[in-house]
Amino acid sequence: MSSSTATDCFVPMMTPAPLAPTLTPSPTHNLDFRNVTRWRVHLLGIGGSGMSGLAAMFARRGAEVSGVDAQRSAATRRLSDAGLRVGLETEQPDLPAGVDLVVASAAVPDQHAHLLAARRRDVPILKYAQALGLLMQTRVGVAVAGTHGKSTTTAWTAYVLRSAGLDPNFIVGADVPQLGGGSGVGDGQHFVAEACEYDQSFLNLHPTHAAILNIEEDHLDYYANIDAIRDAFARFTALVPPDGVLLINGDDPNCRLVAAAAHARVESFGFGPSNLWYPRDVELVNGSYRFTIVHQDHALLDAHVALPGKHNVLNALATAALARACGADAGQIRAGLQGFHGAQRRMTLVGEVAGVRVVDDYGHHPTEISATLCALRERYQPRRLWCVFQPHQHSRTRFLLREFAGSFTHADRVIVPDIYFVRDTQRDRELVCAQDLVDRVRTTGRDADYIPDFDRIVEHLARHVAAQDVVVTMGAGNIWNVADALVARLRADRTA
Repeated sequence: MSSSTATDCFVPMMTPAPLAPTLTPSPTHNLDFRNVTRWRVHLLGIGGSGMSGLAAMFARRGAEVSGVDAQRSAATRRLSDAGLRVGLETEQPDLPAGVDLVVASAAVPDQHAHLLAARRRDVPILKYAQALGLLMQTRVGVAVAGTHGKSTTTAWTAYVLRSAGLDPNFIVGADVPQLGGGSGVGDGQHFVAEACEYDQSFLNLHPTHAAILNIEEDHLDYYANIDAIRDAFARFTALVPPDGVLLINGDDPNCRLVAAAAHARVESFGFGPSNLWYPRDVELVNGSYRFTIVHQDHALLDAHVALPGKHNVLNALATAALARACGADAGQIRAGLQGFHGAQRRMTLVGEVAGVRVVDDYGHHPTEISATLCALRERYQPRRLWCVFQPHQHSRTRFLLREFAGSFTHADRVIVPDIYFVRDTQRDRELVCAQDLVDRVRTTGRDADYIPDFDRIVEHLARHVAAQDVVVTMGAGNIWNVADALVARLRADRTA
């Protein structure tokens, strides 16, 4: 099957929201981030994907690290196993003694007890992105921004640079088994990091090179509208210095607009041959894409990537361009592109039992849902594709309800549990519920059901799935538990 027959997996969106309050940071008292050895660093929200990576990075650079989170998780257990002092907020009501720096995630409220204690003791306080930016400033920064694809492209770039022998530092908002986790400290000069637009966090970074993969409406609990989002991305482009490289998705009109604010050399990538980087002879082969990467109208390399989905062709282009800017040659880039198998919760095959494949994915935005379902159809060609989607945030669900409803075109059956509650107000919770989404999905002709309880979802699936079916659990919350439980249930049923 050639690329010309692949389904277009992108959808537009638009709706405004009020700005949200943010954490108040404090001066760093001239702390030198080039040497953090023997610092005592305390992290609030330490179990988050980025925060846990930052904690590990501080520890690997010689700092004494502690932290708290609202709940235990696989990330907090990994940190504890590595010797970090990690606990629950309810177990540690006060800030530990002797702390040199407090770092808080964007989700931590300004009146958190440990923040209040830090202010009383005159301990420096930084947001996660500020600390990340100060660490990046000590290296050649490589930042990956965009509404979608950041984790995959950041991890892919770090993998290519590592396989090329450039030994980068990196931090990714996901676990990456091939990299040994979501962060790493290398002896090389590069620091590759995911650049998140929420709370304008990415404006704290200091990139020498950067990529903007796409720009769409999201985080509407913070941004007022698409104009505010574009403005933030335009300010991000201005961070890249004149001697750096800014890569933009030339097929995305919002990316083209914000590139006008750039001081650095701008290079575009995309499917269209008007871009500086584009793919040629794109073919779908055994569920993933084979293509030639063209740079300045000259064939640079042939690639057959392991990651499914046409959107990963774009991610591969961005990765190749970033790696080239960092000094990797064509052969090194080719090997790294083809050897990478992805980050956790990005179309991860959890298990296969009696011909039923169970996949888990982090997608929580309409564009991500559509692209992922499209990619799964191409990869597995299932008899039926079941999607168990857990909405993430009431506000996002409400603002993008129409777009969510239209994003399940490639699914045969859709199951929706209750909305995952994070950062929302009680008013947000009153304005939309999971049943509202199910009702809207049904208007598009999809078969959709609201099943609030995870155990009941597993029971329903176990009774109805059959060989050649694919089940994907999707969402940024804890929906992965359903995938694990379903695989265990199917195995138990088979041996009973």
